[in-house]
Amino acid sequence: METRIDEDYVVIKALEDGVTIIGLTRGKNTKFHHTEKLDEGEVMLAQFTEHTSAIKIRGKAKIITEHGEVESDG
Repeated sequence: METRIDEDYVVIKALEDGVTIIGLTRGKNTKFHHTEKLDEGEVMLAQFTEHTSAIKIRGKAKIITEHGEVESDG
């Protein structure tokens, strides 16, 4: 498996317990393919790949990308 260095990364820091991160697939039909739960203070580094086209975040979190920072409201 070849690793590409030009894929986008996103850092997600939970600002409360129970933040849910859901990875969504690429393709004709978008589907959930991975779910993680973070507690307050935990950080996850996620990557967009040939399999992941979107990331959905439920809960209060700080999201950091090369394009800037944003906080979800929960």
